[in-house]
Amino acid sequence: MKKKRQKPVPATHYSQKAKLAKKPSKTKGKRRPRKLVSYLTVGEKDRLFAAIHNIRDRAIFRVLYHHGLRASEIGMLNMSDFRQGSTLEMDRIYIHRLKGSVSGECAMIPAAAQAMRAWIRKRGYVDGPIFLSRNRCPISRERILQLMKQYCAAANIPEEKAHPHVLKHTCCTHLLSDQRESIADVQKHVGHAQIANTMIYAQLTGEANEARAKRLRGWK
Repeated sequence: MKKKRQKPVPATHYSQKAKLAKKPSKTKGKRRPRKLVSYLTVGEKDRLFAAIHNIRDRAIFRVLYHHGLRASEIGMLNMSDFRQGSTLEMDRIYIHRLKGSVSGECAMIPAAAQAMRAWIRKRGYVDGPIFLSRNRCPISRERILQLMKQYCAAANIPEEKAHPHVLKHTCCTHLLSDQRESIADVQKHVGHAQIANTMIYAQLTGEANEARAKRLRGWK
């Protein structure tokens, strides 16, 4: 008895095959909490500067704070980058920024310009790095870290804030909360290439939140 010949089964097209199930993402539905940046309160900032009596160091920390520099950018400043004007408001400095930030010349904040002028009078006007170490080399970020720890301890500032980059965070936070500058203006002031980097400082200090609440009491 002859067996019936079975019809060949047509090959299944790849588009008809069942799609493989995707592995569930381990992080799906879970958002990592954003770590808040550390910054000095206005009172801590004032205590820090009150503890700095060295003329060179006062200029270093004024520039770090008022212009939002990284510690490694301080040693890159040369005498050719500084232009003294007829008044403090006319002093200008070219800042070389690292890590993709925007370099450029800007008008100096008068408090920083005053400290800079005092240091340069003592340093002299010869060419070279503005901020020198004892061996006449550009001051290093490691030395600035040591100084930050030293002055924070003298000013009774918590050890976790004793890092030079905290001054950049402080600059951005105070510009937004205390000086009421816009996000775009703060971005330009500290050289952020992306405005998203500036947005993290929009979480203002408690004092600013209280002041805003008072301003909005009559809002109807």
